[in-house]
Amino acid sequence: METEPAVSRLPLTGERTVPGIVAENYWFRRHEAAYLALGPYCVDAFVLETGCGEGYGADLLARGAAGVLGLDYDAPTLRHVARTYPAVYPARANLAALPVRSSTVDVVVNFQVIEHLWDQEGFLLECLRVLRPGSRLLVTTPNRLTFSPGRDTPLNPFHTRELAPAELADLLRDTGFDLEYLAGLRHGTRLRALDASLGGSLIDAQVAVAVSGEPWPAELLDAVASVTAADFAITTDDLESSLDVVAVAVRP
Repeated sequence: METEPAVSRLPLTGERTVPGIVAENYWFRRHEAAYLALGPYCVDAFVLETGCGEGYGADLLARGAAGVLGLDYDAPTLRHVARTYPAVYPARANLAALPVRSSTVDVVVNFQVIEHLWDQEGFLLECLRVLRPGSRLLVTTPNRLTFSPGRDTPLNPFHTRELAPAELADLLRDTGFDLEYLAGLRHGTRLRALDASLGGSLIDAQVAVAVSGEPWPAELLDAVASVTAADFAITTDDLESSLDVVAVAVRP
């Protein structure tokens, strides 16, 4: 992970995950797990990441891709990406209108972003436009059923519309994609053991500290710091109980 001076250049806002902060490590590794799992789709491809955020994911993909264009709307974030990740080409854009020619992209990546968008259908139509026929859209998003259980509106104030697995699948098909793969990200064996040791939920324990404003208990901070991307599993079993929904869709 990065050191604290690097982190200080791009602080947490509540909307993006930033590497190098011990208390943020669980969320960082959870996101990193998806990049590592789906990265093979990007090998030797021209990749468009729609909502690159801090840039660590785009940089991971750039290690095997032919090129990665990272779009974000926040100018300071893009300056950080340009300074920190020279293999990534950053550009400012509103995701409602992608600044890319039609049928020119091999892979569109949209990880933990679609839940922030007001016009999800319009965004997916833009993805369909810029992808070459037969090329893929990779999506991850929090599972509405487990992220905001029992609610019609998201718990996270930065989210506009969260999706259950079937809802994401329907949205992709309705906008013209063929759904190739639908899965769920969940805790692997070691994280399930940590859940049990912390009274049932590592996530709930972190949220409780954030809400209380109290200092982190040493046991919890050590547990969070120990999390790696390998501690998460992506499976097609019991999608409704997954933490994040993972989809691979193809432009016909």
